[in-house]
Amino acid sequence: MIRRYGEALRPGQSYTRRPGVYAILIRGNGLLATVQMAPAPEFQLPGGGIDRGEHPIAALHREVMEETGWRIHLQRQLCVFRRFTYMPEYDLWAEKICQIYLARPVRRLVPATEAGHMPVWLPLADAAGLLGNAGDQSVLRRALSGGFGPV
Repeated sequence: MIRRYGEALRPGQSYTRRPGVYAILIRGNGLLATVQMAPAPEFQLPGGGIDRGEHPIAALHREVMEETGWRIHLQRQLCVFRRFTYMPEYDLWAEKICQIYLARPVRRLVPATEAGHMPVWLPLADAAGLLGNAGDQSVLRRALSGGFGPV
């Protein structure tokens, strides 16, 4: 069974399944995150949806590059969780299947290109409390406490 986070299911509401990949990117005492500006500013793990026919690892590299401009070195998959939420940018009620990976930011190559996203370094000690959804918060706390092995 996949752990669930987020809003309670709305009776009678249909949800579209949206697989996605996200990265915990630690460097020194910081977490490379992204702040999505609309509909309200929110800190998030970099990542996003997997396009039809796209391999999840390719999607992760693409999404991180679009949202942060950084090249990453993938280490391992940590977990999968799902959350039910409304995505106003798509006018869509979604069941997001979130694959979370541990990776290292290697080098910033270009500025972020995804509109409405801006890379930001969060202090590692505060990062979990700043992330905008309970699933990201829980996974980061577990990773930092050694729940997935060494980070």
